[in-house]
Amino acid sequence: MPSPQSRTVSLPSELEQFIEERVALGAYATADAVISAAIARLRDERSVDTKATAPWLIGGGSCGAMIRERDWSPTPLGGLASWPGSLRATVNNIVNSPVAKVLMWGSEHVMLYNDAYSVIAGDNHPRALGGTVREIWPEIWDFNKAMLATGFRGEVQSLPDQSMVLNRYGKPETAVFDLFYTPVYDDHGAVGGVMCTVLENTEKVAAQRLLAWREAELRTVTDAMPILISYIDRDLIYRFANSYYETWTGRPRSEIIGRSIREVMGNKLYLRRAPMIARALAGEDITVDDVMPHTDGPRRAEIRYIPRIEADGSVPGFHVMVFDIEERVRRAEALEREAAHRARAEGQLRHLNETLEARVIQEIEERRQTEAVLAQSQKMETIGKLTGGVAHDFNNLLQVVSGNLQLLAFDVAGNARAEKRVTNAMAGVSRGAKLAAQLLAFGRRQALEPKVVNVTRFVRGMDDMLRRAIGEGIEIETIVGGGLWNTFVDPAQIENALLNLAINARDAMDGQGKLTIELGNASLDDAYARTHAEVTPGQYVMLAVSDTGTGMSPDIIDKVFEPFFSTKSEGKGSGLGLSMVYGLVKQSGGHVKIYSELGEGTTIKLYLPRAMASEDLEVAATAGPIVGGTETVLVVEDDDEVRATVVEMLGELGYQVLKAVDAGSALSVIESGIPIDMLFTDVVMPGQLKSPELARRARERLPDLAVLFTSGYTENSIVHGGKLDAGIDLLSKPYTREALARKFEQMLAGQRARRGIAEPGATPLPPADPASSARPMVLLVEDDAMIRADTAAMLEASGVGVVEAASAEDAAMALQTAAIDVLVTDVNLPGVSGPELASRARTLRPTVGIVFATGDAEAVAGLEDARTIVLAKPYDADALKRAVRVALGRPELVALDAPAAAERTTTD
Repeated sequence: MPSPQSRTVSLPSELEQFIEERVALGAYATADAVISAAIARLRDERSVDTKATAPWLIGGGSCGAMIRERDWSPTPLGGLASWPGSLRATVNNIVNSPVAKVLMWGSEHVMLYNDAYSVIAGDNHPRALGGTVREIWPEIWDFNKAMLATGFRGEVQSLPDQSMVLNRYGKPETAVFDLFYTPVYDDHGAVGGVMCTVLENTEKVAAQRLLAWREAELRTVTDAMPILISYIDRDLIYRFANSYYETWTGRPRSEIIGRSIREVMGNKLYLRRAPMIARALAGEDITVDDVMPHTDGPRRAEIRYIPRIEADGSVPGFHVMVFDIEERVRRAEALEREAAHRARAEGQLRHLNETLEARVIQEIEERRQTEAVLAQSQKMETIGKLTGGVAHDFNNLLQVVSGNLQLLAFDVAGNARAEKRVTNAMAGVSRGAKLAAQLLAFGRRQALEPKVVNVTRFVRGMDDMLRRAIGEGIEIETIVGGGLWNTFVDPAQIENALLNLAINARDAMDGQGKLTIELGNASLDDAYARTHAEVTPGQYVMLAVSDTGTGMSPDIIDKVFEPFFSTKSEGKGSGLGLSMVYGLVKQSGGHVKIYSELGEGTTIKLYLPRAMASEDLEVAATAGPIVGGTETVLVVEDDDEVRATVVEMLGELGYQVLKAVDAGSALSVIESGIPIDMLFTDVVMPGQLKSPELARRARERLPDLAVLFTSGYTENSIVHGGKLDAGIDLLSKPYTREALARKFEQMLAGQRARRGIAEPGATPLPPADPASSARPMVLLVEDDAMIRADTAAMLEASGVGVVEAASAEDAAMALQTAAIDVLVTDVNLPGVSGPELASRARTLRPTVGIVFATGDAEAVAGLEDARTIVLAKPYDADALKRAVRVALGRPELVALDAPAAAERTTTD
C-alpha cells in the first residue's frame, strides 16, 4: 500500500492570523487541529446531501421547539441538518434535562440551552438562544472568558456558591450559583464547546445568612445576661451555652458545648438531677432551688428546665436557666435570724410584769393598724378592679360616639347650628374620656409609657400652663435642688398629676395665696419604710406641691385619695383628681405623702424612683395639618360599631382598609399574601388567639409591618408592671380623628425612615447650615455606657451639642430627626459596624464630618479624608476637640489651640 505523501500548503496571512487566535483562545490545541477541524467540516458539508433528512431534535420543551424552528444557516453553527453528531447529541441531552444547562459551542461561544436555563437568563431570553456569551453576559465576560479558556483546554471545573452581579432584569442584582463546567468533544476528538450546569442558590444563601445573623443576635442577647442559659437535647448533650457559663464554671464554652450533662456536671450532681431532667423531657416545666458548684465555691441557685415542645407535641430537648440566689437566700436567712432573735427578746420581755400591760396595748395597736392598712388596701384594690372594667366598656361606647360625631361633622359642614351641637357633643365625649382615664389611673390600670426624664426640664416648661390654670392672684415659686437625679416615669401623666395638684391648691386658697413647687433628691431609709408598709427603701426624686390654703383635718386626710371623695361643693369637682395622682405614683413604683394642718395649708410630696440611665432623647411631636395616606391597613376589632366607625374614619383619610372581627380572621388575611403596611388591633379580643400573639405572628411573615394597639383597658396583655411592654405602641380609646391620623402618620413615617436608612440609595437629608450661629451638633455612638458618658461630658465642655446613641440602629433614627454636623462613632458596634454607619450617614447627610474613636485604628485605615478623622483610644479632651473641629471643616481653629497650650505650659 503506498504511503501517503505529505504536502506543504501556503496560507494567506489573514488565515494564519485566524488560526493563531483560535489556538490562543484555547479553542484548539494546535494549528494542525484547527486545519483538521476545518477540513472535517468541509467533508461533512459535502456529505449533507447524502444524510437522512429526518428530524433529530426530539422534545425539549419551548427551547427545543425554538431550536428546531429557527434558521441557523446565517449563524456560525450553520444549518441544523449540518450539525455534527456530537453537537446533536449534546443539545438533545441539554434540552431534555430538568436541570438548567447551557452549551457554549465553537470559537464564537454560541449559547444553546434548555427551559430551566431560560428562567436564569431572565429578560435575556429568548435573545440569548443562539447569541454569544460575550454579547449576552457582558457584565461577567471576564469571568466567563477564563472559564471557557479552561474548558477548551479540556478541564472540568466545579464552583459552589459562586456570587456574581447580573443585569438579567434591567438592573444589577447579586445572585449565587453552583456552577459545573464540562468540556464537550466534537466528532474529531477536539473540544468543540463547554457545557455549564447551573443551580441557583440565591435564596438559600440569603436564608443561611439571615439564620446566622439571628443566631449571632440571640447569642449577643444571652451573653449580656448575668444568668446561665443553655439548651440540652434528648441525648443530654449541651448544644448551646451563653458566656456566663465561663464566669460561673471557669471553663471555656468549648469544653461545655457538645459534651454530655454527666461530663459537665459530674456524676454525683447528674444523678441528683436525673429525675427532673426526665420530667422536663416529658414536657413538664421544672423549677427547683439547689446548690451549684461555682468557681468561688458552692452557691445556691434557682434552676429552671423549660421543655421545647414542637408542633407535633414532641420534645427534642429543654432550655436551662440558672439564677444566682445566693445573696437573696443570705438576706432571707439574716431576716429569719433577726426575727428569731426578736422573738426571743419578746419572750424575755413577757416575763417582765411591769411592761406586760404596755406590751399588750402595743401589740393590739399594731394589729389594729395592720388590719386597717389591709382593709384599706383591699378596698382600694376592689374599687380599682371595678373602675377598670367600667372604664373599658365606657371607652368603647365613647369611641363609637366620638368617631361618628367626627364623621358627622363633615356631613353638616356649613350648618352652624348643627356644627355647634356636634361641638358640644364632642366636649361631652372629652369629659367622659377624662373621667375614664382618671378611673383607670386610680385603679392603676392605665398603660404608662415611661421614659428616663429629668423632672426639672418639664416642670419649668409647664410654667405658662400653670399660671393660666391657677390665675394671677396666686404667686408661684419653684425651688430646684442641685444635681437632681433622673427618674423613670410617664412624662405626660406626671405633668397631668402636677396640674391636678396645682388646681386643687388653687381651690384650697380660693384664688389667692402662694403655690410652691419643690424638686429635690431624697432617700427613704429602712426606718421610714417600717412605718410605711408600701414603701421600698431607696433613692427617690421628690416633687412637692405646697399651698397656703385652708388645710385639712386628719379624718379628711384619711379619705382624700378615695375615688369620688371631694371637699369641694357639689358640681365643683369629680373627686378623682387626687385619686388619679395616687394611682399614677403607686403604679410608677413611688410613694405619696400628705402633710396638712387646718389653717396652715397643705404639702403633697410625690416620691418617684430614681433612674440610673441617661435621659431619653425627646422627639418633637408632629404639627401642621392632618394628612392621611394611601397605605393598606388591617383593622381588627370585635365590636361591630367601633369597627365600622374606625374603618370609615381611615377610609376618609385615604387609607386602603381591610377588616377582621377577631385575631384568627386577621391572621388568615395576613397569611393570604395581601400586602399590608399596618396592623391596627384592639387589645382585648375574643377567641384563643390574643392580639399580642397575632402581632408576633404577623411580624414573622411581614417583618417591616407597623403594629398599633388600641384599647380602653389593656389588662395585662401588653402592660406589665403598670408599663407598656418594650416596642409596643398604643392609642387609647376614645381617640379623636386627629389623634388617629397623627399616630398613623408618626408610625408610618418611622417605617419609611427605617427603610430609608437600610437602603444605600436613600434620599440625602439637607445638610446643616455651616454659617448658622447655633452650636454644632455631634452624634456620639458608643456601646460602652461609661465611655459614652465621659466622651459626652468632654464634648459638651467644648461647646457642642451632643445626641447620644448606644447602637447604629438608635443613631439611624437620630440622623433622621436631628441636624447632625459630626458623627463620632466607635468602630466595633453591636449589629451594624461604625464604618457602615458612617457610609449610611454620608448618604443621608453628604456634608457630615466623621470621627472614628477606636482602639482598633487598623480597621479603618485608608478611610481618612479631609473630614474623616481616626481618633485612637485612649484620647483626652484636647485631642477629641481637635478631631471634631477638623471633621467640622474648621481646621484653622486647631492651629489656635497649639499656641494657647504652649502659653499655658510656659506660664505654669
